[in-house]
Amino acid sequence: MEFIAHVQGLTAIAIGIIIGLGALGACLGIALMGSKFLESAARQPELIPALQGKMFLLAGLIDAAFIIGLAIAMYFGVANPLLSAVQAAK
Repeated sequence: MEFIAHVQGLTAIAIGIIIGLGALGACLGIALMGSKFLESAARQPELIPALQGKMFLLAGLIDAAFIIGLAIAMYFGVANPLLSAVQAAK
């Protein structure tokens, strides 16, 4: 029984790391992209519509990577394959 609780505890820590680092990476990526967009818009204002479309596309892709990580973390939280493997071996 202690081993199952240990697996659940380590899974909870892993979920926190996955979500935390994913959010940190997404925030940094969007912040860097936004700063570069503002720099380029200040240099060439006539390119703002083209740059804005590309910026929103990249923002969606950056957020999609975080949401995929969130889905994997929630999968481990709800239907833990590690825990079911331990219970099957028991």
